[in-house]
Amino acid sequence: MATTRLIAMHINKGKTLAQCIKARTDYSMNPDKTDDGNYISSYECDPVTVDEEFLLTKREYLQKVGRKQKKDIIAYQIRQSFKPGEITPEEANKIGYELGMRFTKGKHAFMVCTHTDKPHIHNHIIFNSTRLDATKKFKNFWFSGLAIQRLSDIICLENGLSVIEIKPYSMRTKRTEFPKRDSFRSNICNQIDISISKNPKDFDEFLSLMAKAGFEYKRGKHISFRGKGQQRFIRLRSLEDGYKEDDIRKRIHGKCTKAHKELKLNLLINIQEKIINKGEAYERWATNFNLKHISKTLLFLRDHEITSMEDLNKRVDSSIDHFNQLSDDIKAKEKRTAEIQVLKKHIFNYSDTRDIYVEYRKSGYSKKYLEAHREQILIHKAAKDAFNDLGCKKIPKVKELNEEYLQLLSEKKNLSSEYYKARSLMQEYKKAQKNVEEFLREDSKYDKEMNKVHR
Repeated sequence: MATTRLIAMHINKGKTLAQCIKARTDYSMNPDKTDDGNYISSYECDPVTVDEEFLLTKREYLQKVGRKQKKDIIAYQIRQSFKPGEITPEEANKIGYELGMRFTKGKHAFMVCTHTDKPHIHNHIIFNSTRLDATKKFKNFWFSGLAIQRLSDIICLENGLSVIEIKPYSMRTKRTEFPKRDSFRSNICNQIDISISKNPKDFDEFLSLMAKAGFEYKRGKHISFRGKGQQRFIRLRSLEDGYKEDDIRKRIHGKCTKAHKELKLNLLINIQEKIINKGEAYERWATNFNLKHISKTLLFLRDHEITSMEDLNKRVDSSIDHFNQLSDDIKAKEKRTAEIQVLKKHIFNYSDTRDIYVEYRKSGYSKKYLEAHREQILIHKAAKDAFNDLGCKKIPKVKELNEEYLQLLSEKKNLSSEYYKARSLMQEYKKAQKNVEEFLREDSKYDKEMNKVHR
């Protein structure tokens, strides 16, 4: 896993631009921190003359643009720190270079200095605030730090490294709290797993393995264990599924696995461990599945706090239902607005031809009058038929229809905004579901093939 931080580097008071650039780059390239400069890489600049090249680009920018800001930022630094023991300096420098290239999109010169003087290997990625073409400067946008962290997480997952699992504030532990000790029940469960992993022939041999590990047991109606420091025996039937007597007997004879327990584990951690594992299966994962896709999916699962496949399936179904409901609501409002437009048209037609139709009735529906005013009379009849089709017992007022029409347009606008968000979220959920299912399917295929090989 890697943590990141974006730092703006300003001109120090009392120093020139050249002095500030040189001081920052010299610290990053300190031979004592970078193994005599072995862990330094750069893009579009030479580490030996990086300060002069940065300065030259800034002078060119001043000539082209002619704009100099107060409190000018000379460069930006990305700090990228890795978990101790998880990565080598060579890999860290390579990942830092990839982060610098992706974040700047190759438009800014940068250098990557990997420091090994601390227990945690970390990168100092310094990039020029002025573009290579000397036409623009980097703009530190809102949430740029979060964008760098997310990009760093994706690169770490693509390279088989872990990422930090974000927990809700209510689940975070205070710094003053000490980690909880393992309970007696968890100790018994852990030892049961260890004993079964030694492939005992039967249940009696399993009990002897538990006894050798320092767990006293009692046989009777219910088998119970007592470990070191326990005052009372704990019955197997009171343990979680997979550790009861029947479950243990099935596990010994290979008729049952701990699948139920694995389902309770964090889905993010399960998949992350498979990616991180660089054993003989790693090449298979890389060829059968695009790691970039699953890396982005893992971050999506983490950000939305999805910890199980069941939870993911529920989110997919819920998002589909919500999207369909919004779609139906919008269609209903569109249908009503269309009806109002038709109603208003017929109301105007009815009003304009009403006098002619009244005279037509007074004439006793004269054929001569009909021939003279056929078009107006037919329009009037069409308006009356439309009112009957729409179920209008009383002709509505145009003013009320206009108010209802504006209200429907406002509601439709609000629903449309929510509709597009719901559609996007539904697509993300479905994409994540598809990627996870495909990844787990490949894992299952591999397990079956390995079982055949061992047989």
